Amino acid sequence: ATVVLPSTSQILSNEEKRANFDRYGDAGESQGYSQHQHRQFHHFHEGFYFDESFFHFPFNSERRDTSDEKYLLHFSHYVNEIVPDSFKKPYLIKITSDWCFSCIHIEPVWKEVAQELEALGVGIGVVHAGYERRLAHHLGAHSTPSILGLINGKITFFHNAVIRENLRQFVEDLLPGNLVEKVCSNKNYIPFLSNWKKENKPHVLLFDHMPAVPLLYKLTAFAYRDYLSFGYVYVGLRGTEELSSQYNINVYTPTMMIFKEHIDRPADVVQARDMKKQLIDDFLSQNKFLMAARLTNQRLFQELCPVKKSHRQRKHCVVLLTGEGDKFAEAYEAFLTFAVANTKDTLKFVHIYNDRQPEFADTLLMDEEKYRGKSVVVILERRNNAGKIAYKTLEEAWQGSKEDNFILLDLLDQLRTDPGLLSSETVLADLNDELAPMFLIRWLYSMLDYISDCWDSLFHSNWREMMPLLSLLFSVLFILFGTVIVQAFSDSSDTRDSPPSEKEETAAKTEKNDASFSKESNSRIPKKGFVEVTELTDINYNSNLVRLRPGHMNVVLILSNSTKTILLQKFALEVYTFTGSSSLHFSFLSLDKHREWLEYLLEFAQDAAPIPNQYDKHFLERDYTGYVLALNGHKKYFCLFKPHRSGDEGGTLGSCEDYDSSLHTEARGKSSCSPGSRSIKNKLHKLSFWMERLLEGSLQRFYIPSWPALD
Repeated sequence: ATVVLPSTSQILSNEEKRANFDRYGDAGESQGYSQHQHRQFHHFHEGFYFDESFFHFPFNSERRDTSDEKYLLHFSHYVNEIVPDSFKKPYLIKITSDWCFSCIHIEPVWKEVAQELEALGVGIGVVHAGYERRLAHHLGAHSTPSILGLINGKITFFHNAVIRENLRQFVEDLLPGNLVEKVCSNKNYIPFLSNWKKENKPHVLLFDHMPAVPLLYKLTAFAYRDYLSFGYVYVGLRGTEELSSQYNINVYTPTMMIFKEHIDRPADVVQARDMKKQLIDDFLSQNKFLMAARLTNQRLFQELCPVKKSHRQRKHCVVLLTGEGDKFAEAYEAFLTFAVANTKDTLKFVHIYNDRQPEFADTLLMDEEKYRGKSVVVILERRNNAGKIAYKTLEEAWQGSKEDNFILLDLLDQLRTDPGLLSSETVLADLNDELAPMFLIRWLYSMLDYISDCWDSLFHSNWREMMPLLSLLFSVLFILFGTVIVQAFSDSSDTRDSPPSEKEETAAKTEKNDASFSKESNSRIPKKGFVEVTELTDINYNSNLVRLRPGHMNVVLILSNSTKTILLQKFALEVYTFTGSSSLHFSFLSLDKHREWLEYLLEFAQDAAPIPNQYDKHFLERDYTGYVLALNGHKKYFCLFKPHRSGDEGGTLGSCEDYDSSLHTEARGKSSCSPGSRSIKNKLHKLSFWMERLLEGSLQRFYIPSWPALD
């Protein structure tokens, strides 16, 4: 077969051929040859009963649906155009690829919704992950199909079933919630319309018979949010009849009104049964500013007073430099009346507050005494974007009299024929942004947005994206956990040598009447920190022992009323270096009140040394003061420390050998003599070594079936 290819000039001169050549590499005239090849290929495979029409999937380029081609996005196009445009309208973007069965499944719904939303003002985009991998990765899409929304440069993924209602709701949820204020009664429409002075914007009211605000109106409010404030009146709601009749509203036809400086009458009205986007845009673009808007920032100044592009496109600004308050109200009202009566395309009337823009006012008035505290009118023309202007100031202050009106009108007539009337020139600095939020508020909003993004990413983002963050988080937790463990089990001998604090909560801080003890141990009292020792009673018994968290232990000192002060002081010194561990709690138990509870617990230590029964003649005389129990409330076991005995250099560090004999010895010692304060302190002589073995886990454990009640 002979194929005649078109010449280069034929391709370039024909728009359709040139587009086909750019997209597919041919001008579209070799279709006959391609179809001939395809028929031969199809005939060759007839023996295999292969026919791609059986699958009904358009995998080849000839059968691919071209409805997405006009929405295809490229990386540079997305970054340079789509992202900036997302601050004016939201975008709905689909990520697709070849050989994607799910992409084909959602195609009918996507096509219908895309056409519907595009007519309302939503931007539509399609990213082919096979050809635009960089853009797909930039968007965070790691699977196809994916649908995401883009608004204000922020990406939000769609996670619901792909149906029309869900997609419309997704787009509506992208929009801020405070775009449209609902005017529900005859009373709140006046405060809404009266905000024009504070917000420096015209206010728009839409009257419609739909209970919910239409999506088209919300999208319009988002696009014009920097210029206009929007309100919605549901005419079917009770209480809006007076409002509808006041403005002569047809409740069966959507009506849009714009109010500027005068809230008793609309500045412009549009009414249509089918309110289309184009009609609304044309209506609002002609009413974006007040009749005599206040210059509150540089952007507004540049829009109202643009730089002249040619002699035929001269635009002049008539500026009223005035102040706030009733003193200047009459001058402003006269200026506003003059502006309404002399509205022209080449003239813009604006006003400015001298105290809010002092640099602007001082540059034009040059701090002349005759203008101080008065309103002044200046006619100016911007010459370039660097701030250079030509201007003329009225000789006398503006009071709004008929004479002032005639003088200003005469100057404007002369200006049409004599541009040289603006004889003075100067350079203006940029205006302050009066309506900008405070730095703290902007920072707070940024933090809220960041937290919201992190929360959304935590539950919806691809785990591939979350791996660096999770790795960092687990690394920090591992380091912190390791530091705590090392600190808890490290050798604390150096710390023990440092003097501990004088502050000891509860009983450890009480009476210090033993002079000999004070002299001997004053050098060991810590200067900082304290040991918190609480009494174990029936009130805190459950929280401090029975329901103690796993891994936590309560170290309990047994004492009596007579030995309370001395033993608590010695106990605090011995355990001070172990207070850094958050898993250890320190308590004391009164032997005079809870002897039976202690006797019950010690019965479970009989495997090491039998406990005499209650018929023992020394039962009521047995002395348990100085005993220390480490109680594990969760696992129901305890470790036992027996007091150091005089003459026993080795001490007893938790072993229970000769337990019974030691009890008899102590009982006989108590009956024969009264121990002094030194012998009482020596009972806890080696408690710190026992505590180290407790943390090492090398002490013997005595298990009990359940904790007895503490009566």
